[in-house]
Amino acid sequence: MVRGNIPRQPSKAGRQDKAKTVRVATKPPKITAKRPSQPKDGEAGPSTRRLAPRSGSRQLARAPLTPTKRLGLGHPAGRYNPLAPERIAEILRRLDERYPNVKCALHHNSAWELLVATILSAQCTDARVNMVTPVLFKKYPTPAHFAALKPEELEDDIRSTGFFRNKSNSIVGAAKKIVNDFGGEVPKTMEELLTVPGAARKTANVVLGSWYGVAAGVVVDTHVQRIARRLELTKNTDPRKIEQDLMKLIPRGKWIDFSHQVIHHGRAICIARKPKCAECPLENLCHAADKTWSTVEIHKSAKP
Repeated sequence: MVRGNIPRQPSKAGRQDKAKTVRVATKPPKITAKRPSQPKDGEAGPSTRRLAPRSGSRQLARAPLTPTKRLGLGHPAGRYNPLAPERIAEILRRLDERYPNVKCALHHNSAWELLVATILSAQCTDARVNMVTPVLFKKYPTPAHFAALKPEELEDDIRSTGFFRNKSNSIVGAAKKIVNDFGGEVPKTMEELLTVPGAARKTANVVLGSWYGVAAGVVVDTHVQRIARRLELTKNTDPRKIEQDLMKLIPRGKWIDFSHQVIHHGRAICIARKPKCAECPLENLCHAADKTWSTVEIHKSAKP
């Protein structure tokens, strides 16, 4: 039998002169890739997973993924909620375990000394401030001594903390306000403290929380701001908005300790330039985009 295309048979109507050759196209067989089967409850999932590389040539270290269900933080239909109450509670529990009885890192013996130390700590390390304040308070023991100064007389004493002109103006102005309007005593309310020069919400929260034990808000310094965003507790960058977000998530009784714990955590482990993720007690609750080691998925939106 002759192979090849078979010409069309002559039509009975006599149109065979216009007959065309018909080629029958054959489709390639459809191949359906099988999806990998999901592990059942109680079965171990994949041991390792290749995670997305970080910017540049560095690549995130691979580590075993921890199933979400094992953490008790599962969510239906795979929907991840970083603000889930059980996740927040677990973060607080682990911070309590790692940083129990944490205190303010600024050395002080009175509300006034804490106020001055907090003003000096802006754009400066606490360690540097703690080197400056003992000499400063020995030279000027009370708010009245500071109130009697001209700002330029204070500049050399605080020069090493940076921005010394602005800080000297704030400290002398704060001393005069406290001596003239509050009888030499640092006020105990947020409303009154905010009228003191140099005392914005962060400074006021430090003084109220660490000295008076008043939970008027959450201290949002650079560490709290950065780590709150890494943990997806907020998407805001403005400290006031971040504070409002944290006040809604964190129980009021934990506001003071939470701030101190996160600040200590930012200095010891969650370092801005190179976080020590392998040592972090919050590692498998953190999906930050700049992690150096991970057992969980990385979220591009979790940025410091």
